[in-house]
Amino acid sequence: MIESIFASSAADTTLTIWQAILTLVVAIVLGAIISITYMKTQSAYSTSFTLTMMVLPAIVAIIILLIGSNVARAFSLAGAFSIIRFRSAPGDSKDISYVLFSMAAGLAAGVGAFGYAVLFTIILCVLMYVLNQIRFGARKDAMKTLKVTIPENLGYEEAFDEVFRMHNVGYELRKVKTTELGSLYEVVYSIKMGPSTDQKALLDDIRTRNGNLDITLTMNPAVQEY
Repeated sequence: MIESIFASSAADTTLTIWQAILTLVVAIVLGAIISITYMKTQSAYSTSFTLTMMVLPAIVAIIILLIGSNVARAFSLAGAFSIIRFRSAPGDSKDISYVLFSMAAGLAAGVGAFGYAVLFTIILCVLMYVLNQIRFGARKDAMKTLKVTIPENLGYEEAFDEVFRMHNVGYELRKVKTTELGSLYEVVYSIKMGPSTDQKALLDDIRTRNGNLDITLTMNPAVQEY
């Protein structure tokens, strides 16, 4: 009985309407479980991303059903998907892992391994929820993101070293990009403030150094999207 539940029906190349409906129902249910888990483990999320994870397993399952064992179809679909360009930038590594998770669930449903699809989905969702609850890998020291606009004549590599040392601030240069047709630089630091650091005094000293251009200090700890 158990082996029959976990057996794959991929060997059966004949696609019936009931098999297709069952596959889609299983894929949609798995997508809903994954999407709900994502919402429960994220403090902030976009509606479009949760909807994407809801339908992604069903889309992958449909593709697998249509391909079957036909090699020509597989190459045709690979060529079609190679020309797709996504307009939205990828999120952080956690978002990417959920996308891969959703695709794997759809793949398992598409080949008919419903038992394995449900089992692995439940195990991974429970794992992600538990890891989120125990805050696995979370830093105990709150990191902040500091964005500073500087003129092109100010060397960005050591522009604020003295200011950071004076205010007991640990820092790491994360990103540099040009703005205003190359006349300005936007420098992004990940910083850790000491217990005695005066944020206002720090920003005032940076403002004096960068000529009163834009400064942004993000208070949320951090992995930020740039």
